[in-house]
Amino acid sequence: MKSANIQLETLTCPSCMQKIEAALKTVNGVEKDSISVSFNTSKAKLDFDDSITSIEEIENAITKVGYDVKNSKVK
Repeated sequence: MKSANIQLETLTCPSCMQKIEAALKTVNGVEKDSISVSFNTSKAKLDFDDSITSIEEIENAITKVGYDVKNSKVK
């Protein structure tokens, strides 16, 4: 299991958080209960199983719903 901290560029309103959370929940391998998106810091945090998905797939889910990823850190 890995943890990701994702810095977002285009988070402009609280409904953006909900859209991103919903998109992340569709990614196989993401621990649904671990998803946290903060409007104040424009960051998403989550845990994922790297044998099922990758940070690239997670970032793609975010960009597909119209938001930009500035950078990601995986531990």
